[in-house]
Amino acid sequence: MRELVSRTAVTTPGADRPRRLRANPALRALVRETRVDPSQLIAPMFVINGRDQRHEIPSLKGHFRMTPDLALREAHRLADLGVGGVLLFGIPQSKDPEGSGADDPRGPVPETLRLLRSEGLPLALAADVCLCEYTSHGHCGILDREKIDNDSSLPRLAAAAIVYAEAGADLVGPSAMMDGQVAALRSGLDAAGLLDTAIIAYASKQASSLYGPFREAAGSAPSFGDRKSYQMDPANAHEAMREMELDAAEGADILMVKPAITSLDLLARARDRFDLPLAAYQVSGEAAMIEAAAERGWVDRRGAVLESLTAIVRAGAGIVITYFAADAASWLGESR
Repeated sequence: MRELVSRTAVTTPGADRPRRLRANPALRALVRETRVDPSQLIAPMFVINGRDQRHEIPSLKGHFRMTPDLALREAHRLADLGVGGVLLFGIPQSKDPEGSGADDPRGPVPETLRLLRSEGLPLALAADVCLCEYTSHGHCGILDREKIDNDSSLPRLAAAAIVYAEAGADLVGPSAMMDGQVAALRSGLDAAGLLDTAIIAYASKQASSLYGPFREAAGSAPSFGDRKSYQMDPANAHEAMREMELDAAEGADILMVKPAITSLDLLARARDRFDLPLAAYQVSGEAAMIEAAAERGWVDRRGAVLESLTAIVRAGAGIVITYFAADAASWLGESR
């Protein structure tokens, strides 16, 4: 007996047993370090002009292109679930090389914003600011032959941000990855008297292979070439920090990384370096991978969604843009 007690004491010292605090759900909840709340989640929404129309997006399960009236209905559902906000992307009826529809006050994003604002919903209203959905060539800026003209794109981006802010956006999100885009938006908004409109900067946006379903949803795939001359090389962490520093200096109120799952290390670095709120975009390809694996029975959908969101928040994000916002909010509400 003495020999057994001695051997047990050596192999399992009583003073160091982390498993004690994992013994039951109540203990696990009590000591949980990272907590995800529905109010941290932002739901992307794709809006089109018209009324009472909804078009399925095959590669984004459960998501649709919607007219403003149906977007309002969905926004009410999200608000009831406690989701923190929505991020609007517009799909115009026509496109041109200059992306002129981006700053059309009658476009789908301004129309939806005015409708949502009039309802007084407890949601933060955000609008993506880019030209890719509005250009006939699918690139995020205006072309000079087959080169993206950075500086000539800035006024159109600023004009779009002003239109969205005037329609009711709390946040505008420049995602074109044009140098100086945050400064252009801040200058334009301030000159228009829209000093209270915040900027959520897509500061570290990688040239990722995970955007495919979004490009189908928005009809924004480039008609030639790729976006590697303006979106970031995923290999460059120091450059990502530099991009964040530049956007912070230009007036960004929130810094974002994208895609989330391949940027967890950048979030951790940014959390130690910046005092601004941090956001991460769990992009369409991330959602599609979870959905595809869950449909085949390879992963538990609920578990994979909540685990991935927890990892993103644990890495440093206080805000997560995710296509799972509604489901996650519902599940998190059940656990309260």
